[in-house]
Amino acid sequence: MAAPVAPHERRVLSENELAQRWGVSPKTLQRWRSEGRGPHYLKLSKRVTYPLEVVTEYEHSALHVSTSERAAK
Repeated sequence: MAAPVAPHERRVLSENELAQRWGVSPKTLQRWRSEGRGPHYLKLSKRVTYPLEVVTEYEHSALHVSTSERAAK
């Protein structure tokens, strides 16, 4: 059996972990998924997870320089 992975070494975030990271409710993430918004996610059976690299890419795409323009990628 594989050794448990420390939280800082995990490559995915649970719905609750992402909600806490962003200060939104899990219901908000659920609504975004149903609307096709937010970062891409994995759904295996009933378990929803978000790959960490997808979350960080999504966060970078949401960066703004000012109220009138987005930050350069």
